[in-house]
Amino acid sequence: MEPVTLTSERLLLRSVGPHDTDAVYEACQDPEIQRWTTIPSPYLREHAVGFTEQMVPDGWADSSMFTFGVFLPAAGELAGMLGITMRSPGVGEIGFWATKEHRGNGYVTEATVRASRWAFKDMAIDRVEWRAEVGNRGSRAVAERAGFTMEGVLRSGINNKGVRRDCWIGSLLPSDMGLPSTAPYLPAPQHA
Repeated sequence: MEPVTLTSERLLLRSVGPHDTDAVYEACQDPEIQRWTTIPSPYLREHAVGFTEQMVPDGWADSSMFTFGVFLPAAGELAGMLGITMRSPGVGEIGFWATKEHRGNGYVTEATVRASRWAFKDMAIDRVEWRAEVGNRGSRAVAERAGFTMEGVLRSGINNKGVRRDCWIGSLLPSDMGLPSTAPYLPAPQHA
């Protein structure tokens, strides 16, 4: 599919391309982004080129990964990155990071809510999953503020740079945002 552009109260979410390579490269020099995400470390310029010129457009083209740069519209400044990767029919996994300069402003939370609403309304997704290595409190805070329900810990749930690590998992459903699902949902019975 063709990339889409989304807006929220303070943000512009759009696909990134070659003109964004320098901003992505600079942001990914942050040791915190390299530590907590699965981007390569060290992060070389060729990684940024591959991301903006191949990975992002290919993901949109085959509808396997919908990646948005999170921009402050007035200055056109990159504040973060967010992607929804399709894991199975109707299920997407969200991942994100914020630039060091823009952490703590709620931009990634706002972008997560906006992108999730788009996924539910326009992409027939019925579950957005979030995963982060246990200990990544910043990511968990974003997910919780965005309305995700924490579901537990997956032992050896992610591979970060060749090391299996435990991860938290959470989910957001259309009903959490007051939206209908595309498929009926039958929750497990609650036992007293």
